[in-house]
Amino acid sequence: MPILNKDMTLCISLSARPSNNGTRFHNHLYGQLDLNWIYKAFAPTNLEQAIAGVRGLGIRGCAVSMPYKEDVIALVDEMDPSAKAIDSVNTIVNTDGHLKAYNTDYTAIEQLLATNSVPTDYSVLVQGAGGMAKATVAALRDAGFTDVTVIARNEAAGRALAEQYGFSWRAALDGGAADMIVNVTPIGMAGGADADALSFPAEAIDAAKVVFDVVALPAETPLIRAAQAAGKPAITGAEVATIQALEQFVLYTGVRPTAEQVRAAEEFTRAQ
Repeated sequence: MPILNKDMTLCISLSARPSNNGTRFHNHLYGQLDLNWIYKAFAPTNLEQAIAGVRGLGIRGCAVSMPYKEDVIALVDEMDPSAKAIDSVNTIVNTDGHLKAYNTDYTAIEQLLATNSVPTDYSVLVQGAGGMAKATVAALRDAGFTDVTVIARNEAAGRALAEQYGFSWRAALDGGAADMIVNVTPIGMAGGADADALSFPAEAIDAAKVVFDVVALPAETPLIRAAQAAGKPAITGAEVATIQALEQFVLYTGVRPTAEQVRAAEEFTRAQ
């Protein structure tokens, strides 16, 4: 990484509980590609002021994580179809003060369903109804899944999300099971109150054929560890994070790294 200088381009992330994942991934790629850029994570105390800072300071890119993916919509100038279709933002690109919002979470989920060859006739339980859940449910619908149930205690949010994509809603799991279970809540996230909790009970894990947890930190959440112990194929949030961060990197810089460069950045990120 070059020494800090006045010509350096800045990108940032905004999250209630920032991790070093994005910081290490982006900065490692900047170094490999000899770009005079730097990336820094923030936990904003005022979202509106933070986005005003992105615009006013000429910050090129801004990643957006929970719980801000919907709140930033009112603060940007333009919504790319990837964000507009699901009313959820995880990426903001600043071009001369014009803020355009994207969603690369959707791309990541879509790619992982395909690369893991998850059969579209599988039944699916999706736990959560926030911005990441919107990306997940939309990707499932667009991939051809038809038997999907959204589990969310918030009836208004859960029912609205399910009905938007032609799926069903339940307030609680209540002993239910499916071929694939997907956690899109903060349960299992490092640093949170539920960091050591299982987002699905053992019975649902045992009944599942595929377990998917979008929580990226740690890479092996309690759910992923339980799935591995049960011998179940698992898709991790770390994989989601790599793909969505790569697409963000391309949007910010206009440069697409080679597969080898991405692998090196991913290995560097996971070595922390």
